[in-house]
Amino acid sequence: MNSKRLGVALLASAITLSGCASTPEPVIGAAASQARTDLGQVNYSQSRATTYMLRPSDKISVNVFREPELSIENVRLGVDGEVSLPMLGSIPAAGMTTKQLEQDVSRRLLAAGLRTPMVSVNIAEYASHLVTVEGAVEDPGVYAFQPGARLSSAIALADGPTNVAKRQQVAVFRESPQGIMIAKFDYQQVSQGTMLDPVLQPGDRVVMGTDGLSVFYQNLLQALPAFGIFGVAAINNSNN
Repeated sequence: MNSKRLGVALLASAITLSGCASTPEPVIGAAASQARTDLGQVNYSQSRATTYMLRPSDKISVNVFREPELSIENVRLGVDGEVSLPMLGSIPAAGMTTKQLEQDVSRRLLAAGLRTPMVSVNIAEYASHLVTVEGAVEDPGVYAFQPGARLSSAIALADGPTNVAKRQQVAVFRESPQGIMIAKFDYQQVSQGTMLDPVLQPGDRVVMGTDGLSVFYQNLLQALPAFGIFGVAAINNSNN
């Protein structure tokens, strides 16, 4: 077989293989909610938190009614979990809800001599909520996400799997008191609703696996123009 025919044959094979990947049919009914212990999913959950505890790097706005000089916009919690406020200096904030922080700031202002302080705290940016998505995704990177977002959301933020992705092999790395823990998920099953689609935690790292065979054929496709040029050159040389 000459090089030109070889290129055509390899192209046909690559197209055939690439056509094998398709979006799985969803399974109608309730989605899977149980973690798979054999895949390390014990500390992963389907449930969204009903309350939000402030975390280091989050940005908040603190408004003291009729006291603009004591109010502040878009102030960031430090890595130590403290926030710096007018008149009060640095105070602990991480681990509190906005309601708890309102009460704490009101108490501190009252102790500092302000009569009947009325305080409201709002979250300006969930800046602590970052997820790293890498591996065989279209646009790897570090992405901000909203509390309650799921693993499928992280993959969507990275524009989804590439055509060489091994969708059955998605690793999620998560910090725990015992160190970095790794769980495995099958993106096809998650898409069907037959495997848990866990809620993300700040600092999660998601790695989409790569199908080595598909990578081979993708590299081959990229080299096909070279096969074509070689074939034309061989024909021209044989005619001379």
